[in-house]
Amino acid sequence: MQMLLLNTLASLLALTASVVVCAQTRFPEIPLAEMTEAQQRVYDAIASGPRGGVRGPFGPLLRSPELTDRIQSLGEYLRFNSSLPPRLNEMAILINARFWGSKYEWSAHRPLAIKGGLADSIADDLAKNKRPVNMKPDEEVVYEVCSSLYRNHFVEDDLFRRAIDILGERRVIDLIAVSGYYTLISMVLNVAETPLPAGAASPW
Repeated sequence: MQMLLLNTLASLLALTASVVVCAQTRFPEIPLAEMTEAQQRVYDAIASGPRGGVRGPFGPLLRSPELTDRIQSLGEYLRFNSSLPPRLNEMAILINARFWGSKYEWSAHRPLAIKGGLADSIADDLAKNKRPVNMKPDEEVVYEVCSSLYRNHFVEDDLFRRAIDILGERRVIDLIAVSGYYTLISMVLNVAETPLPAGAASPW
């Protein structure tokens, strides 16, 4: 009987250990007390900025603090100061998240897209890898430019001219930039295998 109990306890401990390992990311969180001076400086800059915390890709990225500092500065512009209105900026981020299969990125930005004015139905279609219906002209051009960049790696002349006519040159450049930036972020999240936030449902 005692041997049976010991074997059962050992099995439970092994199962618990495996669950803990599965829950960890490839880049575990660096305790504040173990950060280098450079890591601490960048961590504080992110935490005190408009993001309000260090989440998602920035934990893994802190392994290279100088790179992280430059990335987070670019991201701050593209996220909070882009010439694109939030509805279009966040739509572009959702297109990127779906293309890369980045569930964390999607879960973080879908609420921001809806808050910015994007229709739920458009986000739902993007999650299903479907061309959204009932898009406004500026949403349609964002969808087509982003889709062309990801699938074909360039933009045809007719689409480019339409994008300039509808968005203007500055917004087209910012659209390209946000697509490139979140491609990098998606790659970091995917390689790190960053789990969804607690309580978040898988979007696909």
